[in-house]
Parts: sequence; structure tokens; C-alpha cells
Amino acid sequence: MLIRDAGDDDMPAVTAIYNHAVANTTAIFNYAEVDVANRLAWLADRRKLGYPVLVAVEDDGQVAGYASFGDWRAFDGYKYTVEHSIYVHIDQRGKGIGETLLRALIERAKAIGKHIMIAGIEAGNTGSIRLHEKIGFDTVGHMAEVGTKFGRWLDLVFMQLILDPGTTPDGR
Repeated sequence: MLIRDAGDDDMPAVTAIYNHAVANTTAIFNYAEVDVANRLAWLADRRKLGYPVLVAVEDDGQVAGYASFGDWRAFDGYKYTVEHSIYVHIDQRGKGIGETLLRALIERAKAIGKHIMIAGIEAGNTGSIRLHEKIGFDTVGHMAEVGTKFGRWLDLVFMQLILDPGTTPDGR
């Protein structure tokens, strides 16, 4: 399994993985599927901001999953905090791809001076919660019924990882 920066040619596979999550899971609280043009614009936006979009690629060249992070909130005081997302193709789940992508994202966030990585996870997604606990994320909040999908209320668990303990905002 190769982890690399996503290219424009990867966006059809990324779109398919994203749309499957939208249509079939509560991993994302969106209802509307997107087209490849949307994902190309999203990729361009991430690149412009200096944020990675990583893909996990199988030996045969197929994209098995992808991950990225972006600003957590749009205010200057949050500039050292990012929120990430990871999506794995349904046929590839349970093979460690999510963990490999998450570890790579953490290294990328550290490399650009980020301090905190946030995960917002639907409370019923115990696999994702366990993965984040394994990597060292702490649960810092549980918000009841803040989302809805498939005709039911969804809770959101917030987890965080301190990327550079002991540092100050000026890097010391």
C-alpha cells in the first residue's frame, strides 16, 4: 500500500468513495453526492491552503482510501488547529488503511507547525473512535443530537490529539 499526495487523476475514485459515504453511512452528515468537478475544486482549495490530500493506493493502482485536513474554525486564534477526515473504500475497510492514512496526516500536520488535530466522529462509529484512541486521541466532548441523517438524530464525539506537547504558539 502506497500513501501519496492525491493528483487530479485520483479524483474520480475519491468522488466514488465520498459519494458512497454520503449515500450509505453517517460518517459525514451531508445528504448530497458530488461530482468530480466538485472534488477537483476541493483538491485545488486544499492545495492553495497548503493542506494535504493523501490517497492510499493498492499495488494495482486503485485508490483504496483518502484523507485530508483543513482549518478547524475560520478565526485567526485557531490557526494551529486542524480537523481531519478519512474515507476508506467499502471493500478495503478493516485492513489498516485508515490507520496508515491517519498516521501520515499527523506527520504532515506536525511538519507544517500544527498543534492540535481534531476528529469529529458520529458517536455510533465505534471503529473510528477505537482507531483514534489507539493513535492517542482523547475524547474531549460528546454533543447529543446535533446532526440528522436517515431519519434519526446523530450524536457527535469530538476527539483531539496534541501534536507537539510542551510548545508555545511562537514555537518555543
